[in-house]
Amino acid sequence: MTADAIRHDEPRHPGDPAPAPGPVAALRAPAPGWAAEADVVVVGSGIAGLTVALRCAAAGAKVTVVTKARLDDGSTRWAQGGIAAALGEGDTPEQHLDDTLVAGAGLCDERAVRALVTEGPDAVRRLIAVGARFDADETTGEILLTREGGHHRRRIVHAGGDATGAEVSRALVDAVRAAGIDTVENALVLDLLKDAYGRASGVTLHVMGEGQRDGVGAVRAPAVVLATGGMGQVFSATTNPAVSTGDGVALALRAGAEISDLEFVQFHPTVLWLGPEAEGQQPLVSEAVRGEGAYLVDADGVRFMRGQHELAELAPRDIVAKGITRRMLEQGAEHMYLDARHFGAPMWERRFPTILAACRAHGIDPVTEPIPVAPAAHHASGGVRTDLRGRTSVAGLYACGEVACTGVHGANRLASNSLLEGLVFAERIAADITAVLAAPPEPPVAETHTAPRPAAADTASPLLASEARYAIQRIMTTGAGVLRSAESLTRAAERLDQVRDDAVDELRRDGKTAEPGVETWEATNLLLVARVLVAAALRREETRGCHWREDRPERDDAAWRRHLLVTLRPGGSLDVRTTDSASFPPPVRPAVAPPTPRTETESHP
Repeated sequence: MTADAIRHDEPRHPGDPAPAPGPVAALRAPAPGWAAEADVVVVGSGIAGLTVALRCAAAGAKVTVVTKARLDDGSTRWAQGGIAAALGEGDTPEQHLDDTLVAGAGLCDERAVRALVTEGPDAVRRLIAVGARFDADETTGEILLTREGGHHRRRIVHAGGDATGAEVSRALVDAVRAAGIDTVENALVLDLLKDAYGRASGVTLHVMGEGQRDGVGAVRAPAVVLATGGMGQVFSATTNPAVSTGDGVALALRAGAEISDLEFVQFHPTVLWLGPEAEGQQPLVSEAVRGEGAYLVDADGVRFMRGQHELAELAPRDIVAKGITRRMLEQGAEHMYLDARHFGAPMWERRFPTILAACRAHGIDPVTEPIPVAPAAHHASGGVRTDLRGRTSVAGLYACGEVACTGVHGANRLASNSLLEGLVFAERIAADITAVLAAPPEPPVAETHTAPRPAAADTASPLLASEARYAIQRIMTTGAGVLRSAESLTRAAERLDQVRDDAVDELRRDGKTAEPGVETWEATNLLLVARVLVAAALRREETRGCHWREDRPERDDAAWRRHLLVTLRPGGSLDVRTTDSASFPPPVRPAVAPPTPRTETESHP
C-alpha cells in the first residue's frame, strides 16, 4: 500500500495547521512541576540546534535550548573528519551534488541536495564569522582541504587536524553564551505538547539536577525544533556518545509525526577494534586518515579494497564497510587493519593528534603498527521526515541534523555532509520560524472547536527496566547490523516485540511498570526506535546503500526506488508504507499559516 493510498485528505504542507488529536502515545512521567515560556524551544546543542538558536535569537525571538548533557557534549564534538563544501579551486557545487547523489544510491532528493551544496559554502563562511577556526596554510592563510570517501575533490575543511567537531562546538557554545540565550542543561526531553488544534506548543522534560528547574517540567513555545542527534546506542558498538538514544525520533513518533528511511544506518568502516566484549561508544578512526593515503589491509598485508571499487579505500562508506565485513567473514577474522605507518610520527602528530592519542591510550601505536578496525554504527541517514524548511508532518514541529530525514542523504550519507546539513537546514528552519513569528496572529478560533482529551492511561507506553537497553542492543547488533536477512530481521522483530509484550502484559495484569527515570525512559525510547528500524529493514527487500540484505543482494530500482514512511498507531503498533516513487518529500502546498496565540489547553498525561 502506498502512502497516498492511506491518506484520506489532500496532501498538506507539513507546517499547515489542522485539527489533530493529542499524542498517539506518551512516556509515563510525573506531571510537570514547573514551566517556562519561549518563542522557540530547541532540543539539542550540536551544530544544528545551536545554529537555529543563534539565528532565531538574532532575529529577536526568545529562545530556550534544552540539552541532554552539557552544551558541548553532543555528537558534533566527536566529529573528526570535517565539513564538506565546494570551497577549493576548480571545485563546484555541481560536482559536490554529483558525489552526493552517487553515494545516496538513487534515493536522495535532488532539491534538498542542491540546497545543501549551493548554500553550503556561504554557511561555512558564516560559521567562520561566528568564531570557528579551521586549519589554514601558514603561508597563504587559505583554508586547507582534504578528501574523504566518495568525494572526487579535496573539499573537506577541518580543524585541529582531526578535531573539527570540537572546534565547531566550542565556537557555537561560546556564541550562545555570549548572546545570553536561555539554556537548560542535563535535561532529557520527554514528549511534545500540543494545543487544542494539534499544533506543537512546547515540550515536557526532566532536568537531572537541583535548582529552580529540576525534575519534570515544561517549556511552552509555538515552535519546537528537534536537534537531538542520532540513535547509535541502539547497537552494542557505536561511535555515538552515550546520550544518543534516539529520543527525538521516539518523541516525534509518539506525537504522530512521520519517520522515513530509518533502515539506512551507516556503519563507519574504520572504528578502533577494542575486543569482542567491547560495548558502547568506540573510538572513531576518521575517513580522513584514508583520505591522506592510509590503506586497508588484512592480516597478511593484502589491500583487499583494490578491485572492489574505482576509489578503493575511498569508496563510499557502505562499500568499504561491506568490503571489510566480507573479508572478515572469508577469513574468520574479528577485524581488519588500517595501515598508515608510512605517515611517520610528525604527520600523525600534526594531522591526527586526537586519533593518535586514542590509539595509544588503548595500547596501539599507529606510527609503528597497523590499527585494528571494524565497522560500527555511526550515522542515521533516516529520521523524522521534513520538507526543505525542516518542517515535519506535525504543525510547529521542526527537525534538523541527524534526527531529521531531509532527503539529502538518501540510502547512504556522503562523508562529512552531516555537519554541513546541520548548518544549512538550521538556517532554513530559523528563517521559516522567524517569518512565522513575525506574521500577524490569526484571529481566535470559535470556542466550538473540540479540544483533544488528555492522554488516557492506555496511550502511555509501559516503561522498560534499565537493563532492557542491553538486551535491545544485542538483538539489534545480531539481527540488524551490517549484515541483514529476512531470517535475522524476523528474529529481531520477534524478540523486540517480546520485550514490549512482556512489559505490556505486566502492566495490564499487575498494573506494574518500571519506575519513571532517565534510564527507563532511554530504554523505552531505544525499543521504539529499534522496532521502527527493523520493521523498515524487513520491508525493504533489496540491497541499497547502507542497507545490505544478504538474501536480497541486488539493488531493485523497479520495486524499491522509493521511501518507507512509518508512523505509530494508537496502541503501539507500527504503520509502515511506501511512497509511490523516489520523490521526497511528497508534493506540498506552498502556503504556511502562522500559529494562533498560545492557549492553556495543552494535553499531557
